[in-house]
Amino acid sequence: MSSKRIYALQRQGNLLWLRVAVGSSSSNPLLLRLLVDTGSSYTVLPTKILERLGCNLEFALKTTTIVAAGGAIKVPIVAVPWFSCLGVEKSDFPVVAFNLPEGTLVNGLLDMDFLCYTGAIIDIVKAKISVMEDV
Repeated sequence: MSSKRIYALQRQGNLLWLRVAVGSSSSNPLLLRLLVDTGSSYTVLPTKILERLGCNLEFALKTTTIVAAGGAIKVPIVAVPWFSCLGVEKSDFPVVAFNLPEGTLVNGLLDMDFLCYTGAIIDIVKAKISVMEDV
């Protein structure tokens, strides 16, 4: 039977966010704030952060179309050298390169694929998230 680890989420009104670390072998880790977004299919990080990590946005793994406030736009998907969140570290983690509007509380979005991979259970009232330990 798997046990669970419980992490506190930060709350801003009805929004829940957490801190993640990203990095590469040639840079110091960067701490970011990501909104827990159960409606997002991809983790989203800003282009400036991805470029600092050495990700080449011109040579994306692939592209996808997302629907944003301005309509449907094509965005690149690139691999982050390493991504650490909720006690899980993933290498060559695919993310969408997209800049959220200026003044946003968070740097990006944490997606459903990552949350499902960790077996995440979100307690909205208590602002806590539990994940399986043997992921």
